[in-house]
Amino acid sequence: MNPDPPLFSPHHKIRKSDRVRHLGQRPLVIWFTGLSGSGKSTLSGKLEEELFKRGFKTMLLDGDILRQGLNKDLGFDDNSRKENIRRIGECCRLFNDAGLVTITSFISPFREERNWVRSLFPTGEFIEVFVDTPLEICEARDPNGLYKMAREGKIKNFTGIDSAYEAPLEAELTLDAANIPLENCVQEILDVTLGRIMEY
Repeated sequence: MNPDPPLFSPHHKIRKSDRVRHLGQRPLVIWFTGLSGSGKSTLSGKLEEELFKRGFKTMLLDGDILRQGLNKDLGFDDNSRKENIRRIGECCRLFNDAGLVTITSFISPFREERNWVRSLFPTGEFIEVFVDTPLEICEARDPNGLYKMAREGKIKNFTGIDSAYEAPLEAELTLDAANIPLENCVQEILDVTLGRIMEY
C-alpha cells in the first residue's frame, strides 16, 4: 500500500486578522449544549436573529441539518458521536478563521469532546452555553417523538435514556430554560457575548 503524501500548510496572503478588520467584529464560537428538547435550537435561532439585526456576520450550525449532509454517514454510537463533534469543531475553526460569529446547537454529550473543541480557539473566542433543562421536561416536550421511541427500544444510544450526558463543569453560561422566558435567556447570552464580538 502506498503511503499518504505529506501535507503542508499553505501560506495565504489574506489572514484571519485581515478578515476581522474587514468585517468589523471579533470571531466567536457560541456552543449550545444540552439534552434533546432542552431548547437549544430555539435559543440558537433566536440569538442569531438578534445578532444579525445588529449587523453581525453569523453562521448557525444545527445537529439535525449536519446529519443530513456532512455527517450523514455517522451513527449514534459513542465513536460516531465523537467523530460528529470532531467534524463540527473543524467546521467551526474554519468559520472562526473567516471572522464569523458561529452559533452551534448540538447535544454534544461528552465533556472530553467539548473541551477538545474549546482547545481549537484562542482564549475568549469560545463560549459554552449549557441549556440546563431537566430530562423529565425534555421528555415531556418530545417534539419529534424521539424519547418515546427510545423508551420503546426503537432508538438505541439515545442521550439521557441509554447513553450518558455529561453536563459542563465550567460553562461560561448556564441557562434555566425551563423557567426563564426565551427573551430573557437570549438577553443573558447577549450580555456575555456582545462585548467580546466588538473587541476587534
